[in-house]
Amino acid sequence: MRVLFAALASAGHTHPMVPLAIAAREAGHEVHFAAGEHVHAPLGRLGLNPFRPADSFYEIYAEDLEPDLARLRPDLVVHGWGVPEVAVAARRAGIPALWHGFGRLFPAGIGLERPDGGTHLDICPPSLQDAGFLATADRIVLRPVPFAEPGDFRRPLVYLTLGTAFGTPEVLKTAIEGLAALGPHVVVATGGVALGPQPAHVTARAWVPQAAAIARADLVVHHGGSGTTLGALAAGVPQLVLPQGADQFANAEALVGAGAGLRLLPDELTADAVTEQARKSSSCRDAARAIAAEIAAMPSPDEVARELPKFAK
Repeated sequence: MRVLFAALASAGHTHPMVPLAIAAREAGHEVHFAAGEHVHAPLGRLGLNPFRPADSFYEIYAEDLEPDLARLRPDLVVHGWGVPEVAVAARRAGIPALWHGFGRLFPAGIGLERPDGGTHLDICPPSLQDAGFLATADRIVLRPVPFAEPGDFRRPLVYLTLGTAFGTPEVLKTAIEGLAALGPHVVVATGGVALGPQPAHVTARAWVPQAAAIARADLVVHHGGSGTTLGALAAGVPQLVLPQGADQFANAEALVGAGAGLRLLPDELTADAVTEQARKSSSCRDAARAIAAEIAAMPSPDEVARELPKFAK
């Protein structure tokens, strides 16, 4: 069977789809991945045959993908929530398609078109998923598996990231100041933001192998992006969320409601507040571990990949 995956060209949209794409390839299916060139390097290293449809660099429109659907003639299309026009192109070509989520169903008004209808590969644990989506959507439950390049951290740490789109020097420096006061080693993924010299127990890098960092973390401090949220939950690590935009406020609210994390809204953010909330974060550990157990019980990418032929033409 030939399967075409398609996603927005960003780590937050592409990386959640990679585990299923790998599992599909390992199950013997021929896999191709349509996305802008920004995410081609890791996809290529994994043998997922990335290509850029037409003139698409980030978003993919129906007319961008139609020539490649005619060329590849896939049996099934799996497309991210962020590329709804791929569903249009697949429907026009008479090819079955599945939506692939990246976390909780995002709220309206954040700049993405909410998916309507169809069958969804849902990687959000049900205890955190949007209640309306749970009640009405046709869902295939799929365990979220963090994807990252290999890395190794040999001591407990606090991991700080604001992702690749929302980091600013002001917020990062405030968070670092608050976390540095606690004493443990702090690893910061700057996303390319220039920060200048840091204390000896703060390591700041433009890119950090996130899954490896979270595996050693006692606390993850972040912007509330879906990938980081689910990665920390899968590891059972408490979170402190500093939401900046998009779906991050909704993700933070869900975490707080589940008792698995704390948050500081933009008008609450000071170094002292970060220190105080970080000290309180251990109170979230039991709830975080309970959700980690829920995630571990969800069907794995290998299990779901074996079921994909049922949805093909």
